Amino acid sequence: MRRIHVGNALSAFGLGFTVPYLYVYVAQVRGLAAMTAGMVLAVFAVAALVVLPFAGRAIVRRGPLPVLIAALVTAALGSLSLGLAGTAAAVLMSAAALGAGQAVMQPALATMIVDCSSAETRSRAFATQFFLQNLGLGVGGLIGGHLVDTTSVSSFTLLFAIEAAMFLLLVVVMVTVRMPHAPRVDGAPAGQSAKGSWKQMLQNRAMVQLCVLGFVLFFACYGQFESGLSAYGVEAAGVSTSALGTALAANTAMIVVAQFAVLKFVERRRRSRVIAAVGLIWAVAWLAAGYAGLGHGSQEMATAAFISTYALFGLGEAMLSPTVAPLVADLAPSGMAGQYNSAFALVKQLALAVGPAVGGPMGAALHGPYVVTFLLFSLGITYLALRLGRQLSAVQDQPWLGKSRVVAQGAAASAAGTSPAHA
Repeated sequence: MRRIHVGNALSAFGLGFTVPYLYVYVAQVRGLAAMTAGMVLAVFAVAALVVLPFAGRAIVRRGPLPVLIAALVTAALGSLSLGLAGTAAAVLMSAAALGAGQAVMQPALATMIVDCSSAETRSRAFATQFFLQNLGLGVGGLIGGHLVDTTSVSSFTLLFAIEAAMFLLLVVVMVTVRMPHAPRVDGAPAGQSAKGSWKQMLQNRAMVQLCVLGFVLFFACYGQFESGLSAYGVEAAGVSTSALGTALAANTAMIVVAQFAVLKFVERRRRSRVIAAVGLIWAVAWLAAGYAGLGHGSQEMATAAFISTYALFGLGEAMLSPTVAPLVADLAPSGMAGQYNSAFALVKQLALAVGPAVGGPMGAALHGPYVVTFLLFSLGITYLALRLGRQLSAVQDQPWLGKSRVVAQGAAASAAGTSPAHA
């Protein structure tokens, strides 16, 4: 598990090096125009949507480790070639390789976490993963920003080479890992086969409802960070670009500071109710955004309210990280965690593709309707989470019950003079 967490941190560090500077690199440094730069960002999303339906089946058949190594090598080649590409075609092909590799890493690493954890330790494992991802992205972005020079192509080539080196270093770390068999969760249905059937997954009503909930979560929050919400802040709230950077930093700081304090709070609470509470917190965040852009306070108050919006989003994210990903794993039948993780990653990518397309124009021009729309989406999260709770077994919604049941069974077996295995 420690090696997997190191892997998460390294991959996030490498991505933080380059992702914030992709647009500048393609449009300005390589001189390939804004349209090509926009297409590069679109290629990332399209590549993920193409490969993720196949990634789940590959993880189920081959195991997460070989799939992860293939994804890392693909991403490393894509990153290195992106740093050397001088034409639009080469840039787009390199971005497709990097985007595909990056997309497959997520469900592969998530499945490895599932295989190396129990129902009782899974929430903490995923919280640690989310913490290290944000820390890696933040540190990578900070260091990368000091290395780049928009007048020097070689500085960006160095940046992409370092990212490729991070992926290859992760390959070296991962090849030393020996994966255990995936533990079963009480209440999860038995898999029909190890082939990963999409039809079987779609018959799981709880998983379908979780996917719908996940789409709304990513659409209403993550899909707005760098598109609709930032456009709304600049156009409606009048915040400066430096204040926008401060807001993003406040989001990351909230996650890093609050993650493990929040974990202690959510570990003994129903997962469905934790997600429902996130919807209410994000509703308050959108009210703060509404005050920032539509209120009549001073510019300082508007800026403070806008920064608090991002901080509240960070608090909600810290509550979701030990909740949603472990729930996906606990809903999966034995041997199908890779299929379920890939399906949920696909839903996430769809939301991240649709979110900016819808939120960007609304945030820039339709300020009032934008806030009201996403306020209602946040309240919808609360409703969907409570509805999902009625589909979950007691152990899926309250994983600590599984541990207490094992203890109770062991005590009963001892009283009867038999071992727990035969009780």
